[in-house]
Formats: sequence, C-alpha cells, structure tokens
Amino acid sequence: MQWITAKEVKGLAGMPSTERRTRDALERATCYKPELKRKREGTKAFEYHIDALPMETRAALLLQASQIEVGGTVFTLPKRNEAKELSYCPEALWDKYDNAPDTHKKKAERKFNIACAVADLRAKNIPVEDALLLVAKKFNTSEGTVRRTYYTVDGFERADWITLFVPKYKARKETQEAEFTPAAWEAFKADYFRLEGPNLTTCLERVIQAGANKGWVVPSESSVRRKIEREIPKDQAVLLRKGEHALMMMYPAQTRSVLQLHAMEHINGDGYQHNVFVRWHNGEILRPKTWFWQDVYSRKIVGYYVDVSENKDSIRLSLMSMIERYGIPKIATIDNTRAAANKELTAGIKTRYRFKVKEDDPDGLFKVLGIDVQWTTIKYGKGHGQAKPIERAFGVGGLEEMIDKHPLNAGAYTGPNPMAKPDNYGSKAIAVEDFLKTVEYGVNQFNSKPNRETEVCGGRMSFDEAFNVSYEASTIRKATKEQLRILMLCSEPVRVTNGTFTLKAGGTIANQTNKYISESLIGMRLKHGKVVVRFDPRNLHQSVFCYTTDGRFICEAQCQERSGFNDRVAARDHEKNRTRFTKATKAAALAQQRMTIAEVAAQLPEVEPPKAPETKIVEMYQQAGNTVRKAQIEMDEDEREEAFGNAISAIWEKQAEL
Repeated sequence: MQWITAKEVKGLAGMPSTERRTRDALERATCYKPELKRKREGTKAFEYHIDALPMETRAALLLQASQIEVGGTVFTLPKRNEAKELSYCPEALWDKYDNAPDTHKKKAERKFNIACAVADLRAKNIPVEDALLLVAKKFNTSEGTVRRTYYTVDGFERADWITLFVPKYKARKETQEAEFTPAAWEAFKADYFRLEGPNLTTCLERVIQAGANKGWVVPSESSVRRKIEREIPKDQAVLLRKGEHALMMMYPAQTRSVLQLHAMEHINGDGYQHNVFVRWHNGEILRPKTWFWQDVYSRKIVGYYVDVSENKDSIRLSLMSMIERYGIPKIATIDNTRAAANKELTAGIKTRYRFKVKEDDPDGLFKVLGIDVQWTTIKYGKGHGQAKPIERAFGVGGLEEMIDKHPLNAGAYTGPNPMAKPDNYGSKAIAVEDFLKTVEYGVNQFNSKPNRETEVCGGRMSFDEAFNVSYEASTIRKATKEQLRILMLCSEPVRVTNGTFTLKAGGTIANQTNKYISESLIGMRLKHGKVVVRFDPRNLHQSVFCYTTDGRFICEAQCQERSGFNDRVAARDHEKNRTRFTKATKAAALAQQRMTIAEVAAQLPEVEPPKAPETKIVEMYQQAGNTVRKAQIEMDEDEREEAFGNAISAIWEKQAEL
C-alpha cells in the first residue's frame, strides 16, 4: 500500500478526525510535489502517495496493513492478536472465589500450582504424558489427579485458573431450612425478644407446650439459634432484649484528641469504692471510698482523698490538695450526682439540676475559683462513663490491681463482687494507716508506669513524664492564700441572732451544739439575716470566718463554750466583756449624736395644750328599794347644776343618818 485516499487515513496519528480536513492537509503536503498526487482509476477521488504523510501517520498505517510493498516486493505482515471472546464470565468465578473460606482457597492454590507446572513443561515441548508424570512425582500425588487438574483449565485464561479449583459446596445459608411453623416462630419471638431476657431453651419449651394441640412444628434449639442469626440483626436483638442503653453502647466510641490541651488545663474526677476491709479511725470496719482527680491531657492522677464515702468534704479536700500542689485548672468534668454536684462546690453553676436553689445560696468553690464545670451526660437513664477517661483507670490492670491487691492488703481483699470472693474473705481488716500507704504506693505506681499506650505518651513515656513535659511549658494559674483558705474550709449559711449563731454541720452531742459569737455581727444589717460561715470540719473549736452571702469577708467568730453555773471567773470575764462592749457601743453611739436633745427641743415651736371638750351625758345613781341603780341622763347646763346640788345634799343627809 503506497497510495491512499483521505478517507483511509482520517483519524490516524498525525491526521485530523474529519475527511475534509484530512484532504486539505494532504493537498497542502502535495502542492509543491504534484507527483505525489494522482486520480484513482475508476473513481473521481484523488489518492496520495504514502511519502506525503507524516512519519507517525505512516507508522500507524503500516500497523493496520496486512501487506506492504518494498522495492517491488510485497510482504505479508503478521496479523495482530485480536481479543478472543471468552466463553465464560470471569467476574462470576472471582466472586465465587472471594466468598470461599481460607481452607478452600488453600486447596485451590495447590491445584493451581499443579496446573501451572504442567503448562510450563508443555511450553518446553515436553510430551503431555511425560509432563503429567513429572508433576505427579513432584507434588507427590497420582497421575490421574494431575491429569484431571490440567484438563480442568482447558479453554480458560491462566489468570482465572485458580478460581476453577475452589471446592463446590453450598453455604449454610443456601441449605434448606428446618421447618418452623410461622405462628410458632412469631410466638417464640414475642416471648424471647423482651427486656426480661428469658432463656432461649425455656422459651422454646413454652412454644412447644403452646403448640402441642395446634400442630406446630418447632425445630431444634441449634436450628432456632441459626434462624435468629439469619433473620434478626444483632443490633435489633440487643435493643429488644437489653434496651436502648445497651444499643447505644454498641455504637463505636468517639475518638477525641487531647493534643490541643496541656497539663492541668482539663481535669476529670470520680469516686472509687475500694474492695478492701479497713479498720477506720473510730474502730469501724468498712470499705473506704477515694475521690481521684485525673489530668485529661497526660492521664496522671493529680489529687485524691480517702474517706468513708463519696461526699462533699472528700471532693473538696482532694481538690485542695491538687490545687495547692499543681495550680488551678480551667475545666473540670464530673458526674451530676448529689455528692459531686453539692452546693458547696457547684452552687451558681448553670444546668446543675441538683437540690433546691435558694436566693441566699453562696457561690460554689468551682465558680469562685473560675473553673468551668462540664457534666457527664445521661444516656437513656444511665450515666455515660465513656465521657470521663478516669473510668479506665479503675479497670483491669488499673488502680484496683495496684491498690486493693497490694501485699499489705492480703487477707482484707473482698473481691470485685459477691460472686468473686477469695477463700480468705473477711479474715482480717487492715489498719487505716497501712491502707493509706497502699493508696499512695498504688497512685505512684500508676503514674510512673513506663511505655503507656496513649496519644500523648506514644508507647514511650509514663503519665508522670508526659505531665512534666507539658507542665513545665504551660501557663498555670496558682491559688492565692485566700483561695486556699476558702478551699480548706467548709461553708454553711446560718442565721445570726445578737451576734451569735450555731453551726448545724458541727452536729449535736448530749444536746449541746457549738455556738460562735462575734461582736462585729451585733446589730449588723444582713441580707435575710444570714451570713456564710466557712470552717474546718475537722476542728470546729477553732475560730470560723464569716462572709456575706455574696462572698465579702466580714469578721472572724470565736467558739463560745458553755461555762459552769458557779464559775465566778467565767462570770467575771463575761461581765467584763459585756461592760467593755457596752461602753464601746455607747461611745460609738454618742459619736453619732452631733446635737444634744436640749438643742433639738429648743428648735421645736411652743404648742398650747388643747381645750377639753364638755360632756352632755351625766351618770346618776338612783335608789330603787334596797338597790342603787346607775343611769345616764342627757341634760342641759342648768339641769346639770341643779342635779349636782341635789346629789350633794342627798349624800350629806345619808351621812347624817349614819
């Protein structure tokens, strides 16, 4: 092929895609070489010599040609391998292979290697019988197995051979199901899928009993279990048998990063009930509870306090020890329980939803210190513990393992629940002093354990190391002495009467309470007549500090102890204090009076006393037999004078007769 038309080369490499533009290109190429253009015999079309084509067009044209003429000799070019139409569906074969188990895939791989080995020998012109025999010896199998394996792949592409050897089997889902009467199946589902969580065997027995006279067909227990797995999704089964909270727990937990935080920026706290019998200070044997504060960034335990229960004092004192040592955090995450959300700590914080809010409630310590409180959420009636990282510190390998199972607590360990009691349960109770040592040891071990797998530690650092690196490079608010004093003291609003008040928090022993007095409170105008008293609950006989309900310091009040009736010294001291107070008050009151009472009276105008009005009613005594009666008679002025004279005369006559 040396002469071509524009129609034959359009769209090839180097040529336009339309016939008209291709003809124009060929015309331009032959305008100065007219010998490369001629009219094709028998047609009106023009044809052009192959030398007029660009090099890439000539190459593309030669690839299409089956013959080419070179120097007068015509050569036949080999035909290109055309895509052979497959007689099977590769997608279906590979779908079957993907759904096969690994054991079947390994069997298919062995047969695939056998078929490839025979094909490789046949490619080397080795007779088929010899190839089959050699491969059978190599794979230690029979010649018949190799023959069947090799001829199985006949007509298939080598890339798809391995899919042909997957064993033919029907999955269980494709097998025929055991008969289960629809009414019986519905009765079983109604009984089994309920929040009481009944046993499957018991539910089947009830269905069999209910359908004994109805002709119900009920399969075996294993068949029912498989039917549940096939037809009831796992999440729906959990919802029906365990409720919404269990369904919520199936949802993957949110992955939250702490890299944007720094040490002591965000803390979280929770109480942990120890599984150890401890002999407390008063001799009582109990299981103490410790409130722990944990740094969210590094996961280090930064404060704790051991007490008989989770209460406001243990939380406050643990917070005090943490702030005194490390500083004031910005955010704190706690549960919205009655103990954690007590008024002393959280009063004045929004969305508290605990206790009755009163107008004279003082602000809680968190608000006073500027700590933002975040409450853990309640999901479907239960607390969402995943919101607090410290919950994981109480799990396997955590504080329970390091504190409760410490060697010093041997024999006093109770086990995590009543069903897991050790054989030496209740054999002894550890002294509180020794138990506090184990708590300190366990916290130090928890913080210093190396190679922690957290986002910050990265499998290299301990909680202590991660905390120290960030703490040294961070700006931390430190507490003032006043703030530490507020933290160390409990608060209670009390009513003041004549400068004295009684603390309810002090309790009552033998009908006696601790009363406090301060002269500064006498006569002071207080909102609702109350002050907020801050005190140390461990030493109520010391002085206490009085604040207004809005947090302003007033004075310091002393504990007023009861004195004996005949204690003259105490009476003399009391009289002396009262006299001193009276004189001081009198002097202060006189200082307020800049004008004497005489000066005030002199400035008042003179006033004449008003004239008494005259009465027109006269009360007379009239004799009626032996009885004297009193009568009121209305008279004018002359009649009154005459009556008065008659009355006087009657009196004198009566006295003369006597």
